[in-house]
Amino acid sequence: MIRLAGWLMVFYAAAHTIGALTVLGAARYAGEWFGGALWDEDFSNMSPAGSALWLSLDSFGIPLLVVGVIVLWMDRRGITPPRFIPWILGAYTLVDGAILLFTPWPIMLVANVLLLVGIHRRSAAG
Repeated sequence: MIRLAGWLMVFYAAAHTIGALTVLGAARYAGEWFGGALWDEDFSNMSPAGSALWLSLDSFGIPLLVVGVIVLWMDRRGITPPRFIPWILGAYTLVDGAILLFTPWPIMLVANVLLLVGIHRRSAAG
């Protein structure tokens, strides 16, 4: 279960980030991102380039990818991930789901439940 949870996290994070950059076209603003156009960005009145950055590279996609890879790394070494990972990510997922109902947040909820159950089972087995 831990391995499956890690792979779901990696899949979700990669799909979100790559999808935002390609399917949703966020990458077309890369010239503005690296050209300094966002240095004076007003967060209360974001430009399309600023919104595209927050949707893609500055979203939680990349950090979630790292968390998923760490969970997989720990599982391969027989290390049980700490319980705070699925609890914190689960809370974050539920808040996200309450705000953005029609997004694929249930995938992350499943990943967090699988991780929590996997941690519990491994801890119970000793």
